Amino acid sequence: MAIHLTAAMRVIATGMTSVIRYVFTLTTTLIITKRAACWSLFIMALTGLSASSFAVFAADIASSHFAANSNSNSNSNSGSSDVITSDVSHIQAPISKTIVTTIQQTWQLNLLKEALRRSDSGYQVQQMSTQMNQKRKVEEALAGTVDVFWSMTSKELEETVLPVRIPLFKGLLGNRLLIIRKADETRFAKVKTMADFRQLKAGQNRYWPDATILEANGLPVITSYQYTNLYPMLEGGRFDYLALGAQEIGEELASHPDPALKVDSHILLQYRSPAYFFVSPKRPELAAAILAGLESMVSDGSFDEMFNRELKIEQLYREAKFEQRVIIRLDTPDLSPLTPIERKELWLDLFSMQGAK
Repeated sequence: MAIHLTAAMRVIATGMTSVIRYVFTLTTTLIITKRAACWSLFIMALTGLSASSFAVFAADIASSHFAANSNSNSNSNSGSSDVITSDVSHIQAPISKTIVTTIQQTWQLNLLKEALRRSDSGYQVQQMSTQMNQKRKVEEALAGTVDVFWSMTSKELEETVLPVRIPLFKGLLGNRLLIIRKADETRFAKVKTMADFRQLKAGQNRYWPDATILEANGLPVITSYQYTNLYPMLEGGRFDYLALGAQEIGEELASHPDPALKVDSHILLQYRSPAYFFVSPKRPELAAAILAGLESMVSDGSFDEMFNRELKIEQLYREAKFEQRVIIRLDTPDLSPLTPIERKELWLDLFSMQGAK
């Protein structure tokens, strides 16, 4: 008893009173012979384990204990006085207010921070410096190492992690311009139909949903698992074009300078492919907070204001000359039925354009 009182005094002195609540709740649910062990682990926690770590540990122990008891009790006398069957489903680890993200880009990161601010959640964003491909981001999100990232959506992605279904680029990411070899400019200018376009080979990152979309529409695709490899592959003639979102293509080409390459001025490749924030399944409360913040921004018009300003939409429309291009429209076969296509306020007007004839 003395050691327990000493431990309790230390807890109060160090501000760890929240842990006591977990311990008392947990020990009332355990059989008598397990209580001493639990208190011993609690005392160990005071010397080396954080409050949040012990809370997670306690919740895990409780759930495991009751899972085992539910099986054993079904085959034993339910009147045993040594087992207390109180409900511990309310035991939860404290919600972390620090979120880890792979997002580096200015627009997406600023949008995330503003959405969290709007939700009055008190979250603090911590950026990871490690570069990850799409597959690795998903793996880290499932493990709980990454809390939120952004990506173009796919059915598989939406079934694996938690999508926040507010299109970050209002559909702009699915309006693709092409990086081509300068020597092929005349060849691309002759494209008028889908049949013409199918004579050209696309280059794509294997992990991007775009590769699947292009293949599903019968377009020849050469892929690489490394995005940076695509530029020398294009120049070397492995494929004919690299399609990137209209809002990113200029900056991307500038970051991979090559005098043999240019942005095509003739074709707009278009398909419905929204980009969302995706959240770890371990953080559903974070997904709810981001959604609440984004909906608030959409409702009062601040989303559009911030979007137009940061992505320089008026300038982009002037320079890209979307309506003067031949539009090659593709289907997105595995687009989720939950995609909010009917919410016109979430999309740009590009999908209603007729384009050049």
